[in-house]
Amino acid sequence: MTATDRIYKKIKRSRRYVFERKDFENYASYDQIGRVLKKLVDKGVLMKIGYGLYTKSTINSLTNKPMPMNPGGTDAIMREVLKLRGVDFEMDAMSLKSINGQSTQIPASIRYTWDTKHFNRSIKVGDRVLNNRQ
Repeated sequence: MTATDRIYKKIKRSRRYVFERKDFENYASYDQIGRVLKKLVDKGVLMKIGYGLYTKSTINSLTNKPMPMNPGGTDAIMREVLKLRGVDFEMDAMSLKSINGQSTQIPASIRYTWDTKHFNRSIKVGDRVLNNRQ
């Protein structure tokens, strides 16, 4: 079984939606993993969302472009990335009220804040960009 097959199988079997490059380090060399991940991005199996960060994707039948596969949407991917990196984050008050059932208003997007000492990257999922300067 090739490294491509092994990495593809791990992605398909995993319940996670976000992966780091280091998740596959026991399958092949650093350069080979990079080539495999690029191939999977080109096929539409993965989307690159940041430096060394990837998410499962599928091809949109209308636009013929990759879109995230997570049923929770881009906000669920953003939370998964922050949890994966071990970052303590907070959501804005309006989003918390909506999630806790204290408000019937649903915000258009959730805003996150965190300490930049632990995580200082930008993550882009589609048109949504996550950074601490929102």
